[in-house]
Amino acid sequence: MTETSLDIFVPYWGDPDYMKLTVDSVLAQTDPRWFLTIVDDAYPDPTIEEYVAGIADPRITYFKKHKNEGITESFRTSIQMARQELVAVVGCDDVLLPNYVKTVLEAHDAYPDADIIQPGVRVIDAAGQRVKTLVDTVKQRILKPRSTSPLLLSGEKLASSLLHGDWLYWPSLTFKTDSVRTVDFRDEFPIIQDLALIVDMILQGRSLLLVPSESFAYRRHTESASSRLIVDGSRFTGERDYFSLAARLAHAQGWRRAELAARLRLTSRLHALSLIPALLRSRDSGAFRTMLRHGLGT
Repeated sequence: MTETSLDIFVPYWGDPDYMKLTVDSVLAQTDPRWFLTIVDDAYPDPTIEEYVAGIADPRITYFKKHKNEGITESFRTSIQMARQELVAVVGCDDVLLPNYVKTVLEAHDAYPDADIIQPGVRVIDAAGQRVKTLVDTVKQRILKPRSTSPLLLSGEKLASSLLHGDWLYWPSLTFKTDSVRTVDFRDEFPIIQDLALIVDMILQGRSLLLVPSESFAYRRHTESASSRLIVDGSRFTGERDYFSLAARLAHAQGWRRAELAARLRLTSRLHALSLIPALLRSRDSGAFRTMLRHGLGT
């Protein structure tokens, strides 16, 4: 019987210093059953290519695209290139804690039918220090199901929970490669493509295993693309469109609670309303109108 290994892909476009930390965190894993592939989206700086070339480890592959294609295509490339039974697509500014590979492989061994594994996540700032933000407090203390042991979730209950508020951390997830390949990223929703793909998997009958062991550090900082999209309001426009689709998909499945959760999009609306005072001070009338419309559900 072939031993299970984890394919780790890192789509790269950004700060080479953060990327080095990500690579170093893979090299520091206590469990050696991993393969790392860096998918360079034609970043105009040879730093990482030179850095990886200096690492004498046959488990590491560097793949550079001929032209920049954007994050969705880099995700697709990663999933298509995967050769192991399990695959993770990690952010190029995130950090795997030393027990990440061990945690997800042991979880897979114990729950071989789980299609997605969500390990415990630590949130860090730009400097790598643990932080507590309002968004992450809501995700981890209110939205995420509570359990001190691994918890297997699926069906309408899981879909409803995520549509009320997405408590997952996409870069930390490990997928069964065959399972994630049965769906595709929705190009029309680049802002919320991670949730869209996972909901599509749940609609297919796929399951998610929630593992409490903290093994991943998710970097949240103001320079991220998602933070900029929140400030100008465009993230919420994309969310409105997606939740409308999700409600229709849930209705077609006969999942009334999930449909209601998508139509309410409660935490997304509350998030938008929470940003209105800052927008009033900035006098950004366009973003203000977008936030207010989204927050009021009109």
